[in-house]
Amino acid sequence: MEISQLAAVGIDAADPRRLGAFYEKLTGWKVARASDHFVALDGGPIWLTIHQIDHHQRPTWPSSQVPKQMHLDFEVNDLDAAQSEAVEAGAVLADTQPRPEAWRVLIDPEGHPFCLCLPIST
Repeated sequence: MEISQLAAVGIDAADPRRLGAFYEKLTGWKVARASDHFVALDGGPIWLTIHQIDHHQRPTWPSSQVPKQMHLDFEVNDLDAAQSEAVEAGAVLADTQPRPEAWRVLIDPEGHPFCLCLPIST
């Protein structure tokens, strides 16, 4: 098969530079390309791309009035420490926390929910 791996995950945003700076601070990945319309962060085997969308609306998660445009899960070893780092980088802890002992839902500066998750045991 010609498709061998997932290359990137794209996120819609009103301000790609601002959101790119947030994810750079959160993950330590480096911004490799940036313009007012597009930012690409190098995450090793996968890229995170951020695309400027006119009239972007913040998701209203957990309500689906304005659906989320993506969802990222980041594996962490310490939920409390990772949550503190994410908030320091500019995230906000979501009001709804379905399973805070296993994962934490946070909201990025453009309103996208993302999770900090303990490793999945196999």
